[in-house]
Amino acid sequence: MKRLLIVAHAPSPNTLRLREAVASGARHSDIETVEVIVKAPLDAGPEDILDCDAIILGTTENLGYMSGALKDFFDRSYYPCLEKTQGLPFAFYIRAGHDGTGTRRAIESITTGLRWRRVNNPLICRGDYKDEFELQCRELGMYVAASLDAGLI
Repeated sequence: MKRLLIVAHAPSPNTLRLREAVASGARHSDIETVEVIVKAPLDAGPEDILDCDAIILGTTENLGYMSGALKDFFDRSYYPCLEKTQGLPFAFYIRAGHDGTGTRRAIESITTGLRWRRVNNPLICRGDYKDEFELQCRELGMYVAASLDAGLI
């Protein structure tokens, strides 16, 4: 079995629905060889990254930056993972009340430093909440898990 780790901050009912949609897509019945692990950033750490084959990150946009919880996850995981997870396939989504630019830039800066390999364009759910965000998140989860299942990433 391959392991897909989803680390996503979900402080509200809407952001929880997005995290659940990512997990639901990743657990699609056609995906047979991928175990999906979902954790909040404050409950995840470097050992989770070291044990996974791919990761999906999720965050809210907070004052033009990622959530403090996801930043804390990176702070605790960066150096323990730096030399051991180069090339790790990853994707991310942002629930952005504005444009998500600063949040995207911050995540890309940290993951570039880690030398992780982005496997999908960032999903930025901008503006007022829309139900279509859940469909987009489900598709993101399914895409990454199916790619892992098929050995493409």
